[in-house]
Amino acid sequence: LNEHIETLFMMPRASYSFLSSQLVKEIATLGGDVSPFVTPEVKEALAAKLGQAGVN
Repeated sequence: LNEHIETLFMMPRASYSFLSSQLVKEIATLGGDVSPFVTPEVKEALAAKLGQAGVN
């Protein structure tokens, strides 16, 4: 990134704008399906972080 830029604001897609990371983590921790809320890449990273082979 450019060292002269102090702030970078990234807007999510409208379909993701109502979500918080805490809500997604809670759903995953309780064994719920996070597929409607995150991309496949985020789902894989979440599974790795939580140590779950099969995050739904």
